Amino acid sequence: MNKQFWILGYAGLLPFIGIPLLAHTDFLNNIYAYQYFVQYSAIILSFFGGIHWYDALQNNRTNHQLYVAMLPSIIAWLSLVFLSGNILLACLSSAFIAILMYDKHVLVLEKQKIIAYTKLRIILTTVVVFSHLAMAML
Repeated sequence: MNKQFWILGYAGLLPFIGIPLLAHTDFLNNIYAYQYFVQYSAIILSFFGGIHWYDALQNNRTNHQLYVAMLPSIIAWLSLVFLSGNILLACLSSAFIAILMYDKHVLVLEKQKIIAYTKLRIILTTVVVFSHLAMAML
């Protein structure tokens, strides 16, 4: 995988790391930090559905993958609308883990690319989940 994928992936972690850090050090009000964090989390979760949408279209598949591609966006939106507090954080965090597991079993990539992609996603998802835990401790 190209170095740019790694750089952009890590750059996407900056709000996940920065917002809890700013809130824990009182540079950002906890209420605003929570709001910014869950909004960013929902947007990034929605992004992962696009990966499966593209993969299903690229490989001409109309099986479950095309439908599952819509789930991250729907889960993110419904979570923001109906949940709050630590339950919202837990739901978003769990969805990141679920889509990672789904990625590992469904995406169609060359073996070398899927290994690199999975490695990157495991690292990123781990940081994201721990960031959700940090927010829950506010």
